[in-house]
Amino acid sequence: MMTETSKTHVILLSCGSFNPITKGHIHMFEKAREYLHKSGRFIVIGGIISPVHDSYGKPGLVPSRHRLTMCQLAVQSSDWIRVDPWECYQDTWQTTCSVLEHHRDLMKRVTGCILSNVNSPSTTPVIGQPQNQTRPIYQNNNNINNKPTAVKLWGKMSESLGKICCVRPHSDRFTFVDENANLGTAMRYEEIELRILLLCGSDLLESFCIPGLWKNSDMEVIVGDFGIVVVPRDGADTERIMNHSSVLRKYKENIIVVKDDINHPMSIVSSTKSRLALQHGDGHVVDYLSQPVIDYILQSQLYINTSG
Repeated sequence: MMTETSKTHVILLSCGSFNPITKGHIHMFEKAREYLHKSGRFIVIGGIISPVHDSYGKPGLVPSRHRLTMCQLAVQSSDWIRVDPWECYQDTWQTTCSVLEHHRDLMKRVTGCILSNVNSPSTTPVIGQPQNQTRPIYQNNNNINNKPTAVKLWGKMSESLGKICCVRPHSDRFTFVDENANLGTAMRYEEIELRILLLCGSDLLESFCIPGLWKNSDMEVIVGDFGIVVVPRDGADTERIMNHSSVLRKYKENIIVVKDDINHPMSIVSSTKSRLALQHGDGHVVDYLSQPVIDYILQSQLYINTSG
């Protein structure tokens, strides 16, 4: 039986168009967290939604200001999923690999941890040091006006690149804080391990098998250094998909497939179906999108007269 401190603490990061964000996207987060918790090996402490940059060039992609707002509306009642605008705010489109590395580096800056270089992993843990005596890394619940954008932790870097090991801070109690939500008062951990995992559907996993679509070096970092959590969609055969890619086969132990005995209706919900329903005035759109998102779409006249 693993203790709380020996379990791997996980932040799930999902990249995509979210054009618009659907109930299926939120369901994916919930199913992944439930599955990881049931495994007894993981504790999910946060989820991040990162909408793609406008220059991605996908037909029918509405401006990021709308997609960010819809995402915010979709997670407004969640106490653990937040929306991160960094990707949208860049000068141009960012690769999934770059987004993962940004959040890892952001965590490094916030926590003061020293991380090994991606291309020269250290075989021994690196002890973290405070950085330049800037503002306090820990804040109490009475002072959260200047919130950092990532979970606040302190400590050392383990030998695996996507992981941050953290030791107990001096303060008796501290809080995980992000831009939109207080993730709750944390236990006084002697040492915990934190990983950022890419959360995706089986369609993204399948895209890894398309020659030339992904750079091999990016795939090596995404699957090898970080790891992915896959929520299968519409009865997809993830085992077959993984066997079609040498990189996926090589890092199979870093791929967690969320198994579900019941085919949940949310697993077949998609942004494409949602846009079609909106264009055709189909009442089933309420099955695909949350009401605040539908209200915003109608108010802003999105998708109604567009194709794609």
